[in-house]
Amino acid sequence: MAFTIHRPAAADWERFRELRLRMLADTPIAFGETLEQSLLYIDEEWQIRAANANAGDSAAVVAVAEDGEWIGIMRGYRSTQRGPMLVGVFVDPRHRGSQAGVADALLDGIIDWAREMGSPVLRLDVHAENPRAIAFYRRRGFAPTGKILPYALPPYGDEVEMELRL
Repeated sequence: MAFTIHRPAAADWERFRELRLRMLADTPIAFGETLEQSLLYIDEEWQIRAANANAGDSAAVVAVAEDGEWIGIMRGYRSTQRGPMLVGVFVDPRHRGSQAGVADALLDGIIDWAREMGSPVLRLDVHAENPRAIAFYRRRGFAPTGKILPYALPPYGDEVEMELRL
């Protein structure tokens, strides 16, 4: 299936919300908030989130199918202590796999953003019980740093810090 890469803007808030809710339903151990929390947000919260997706030290890229459906997203932000961070990674299950190329195209967009920031490294935190994501990051050159962080939401567990030298 063909897709394009798009940088979301404030006007995209409804599609941004719909994709975020799908993300949380699909992989509840990955995004630092629950589906239940997100369902309580009013429209203005989603409008602010969409508007901030590509503002300041943040970046977001979405994959858009030919029919207009958002099928994936990756976001980045600059942490004052850790540098550029990859967050909010999701590809719809129907579009996963290296043959589809969605995750690779999205990651390329975030890597470009991190390089533009002049950083030598891009970091991420991934739940230790998410082997599919860990395998993707390893395939793309990320390596564990040895830093382990507790995941704050049920089912809890650990997050593994990984980094990619740029």
